[in-house]
Parts: sequence; C-alpha cells; structure tokens
Amino acid sequence: MDTFTDSYADLSQESHCAVEATLQVIGGRWKVLILRELFGGTQRFSALNRALPGITQKMLTQQLRELEQDGIVHRQVYQQVPPRVEYSLTSLGQTLYPVLKSMHEWGKTFLAATSESKS
Repeated sequence: MDTFTDSYADLSQESHCAVEATLQVIGGRWKVLILRELFGGTQRFSALNRALPGITQKMLTQQLRELEQDGIVHRQVYQQVPPRVEYSLTSLGQTLYPVLKSMHEWGKTFLAATSESKS
C-alpha cells in the first residue's frame, strides 16, 4: 500500500464521523474566518464585525453563539456602561490552529495549480 492509501484508510467509516463532527463545528462561510481573527487574540464584537466585511451583525452573533455552544469560543461580558463583550478561543478552540493552517496551505497549493491551468 502507498502512503495515500494508508492515509485514506484512516478515513474509514468509523473516523468519517469525526470528519463530519469537525465540519459541523467549523463549517460554513464565516466560522473559519471568525476563528482566523481570534487566533490573533481576544476581540471585541465590533472588531470582529469590522474584520469580516459582508457579515451581518445577526449572522456574526449566531456564528459566535454556535462556536460558544461547541466550546470553541469563550464570551466574556464586562458589566459596565455601555456593556463590553470580548471573545477569545478556549483551549479546545486553540487546537483548531493546525487544522486551519493545513487548510491554508492546501488553499495556496490549489490556487497556484488552478491559476497555472488557466494560463
């Protein structure tokens, strides 16, 4: 067996559920981009909103709530006027860094390969 076949065997039906779980947590247009911003450190809602052009406040709120429910993001509310809310990655959320880094590297390879084929 070659390395690809060996690696593919790791994605058997049993581990396929793990891939689905990962996609459930980080899937969609915005979650990976939110995570990218939070890898840089704690962010306020308004900073996240500015960093993600095209996202509505409603969608950002929804995506942050889902990430919080999954234990990926921590929401800290400061009791002051006006209220201040900050978001950061939990220790579980920080473990997604290598996953996103791999996605970034694959994306660069893909873009290079597809731009060469269009030339």
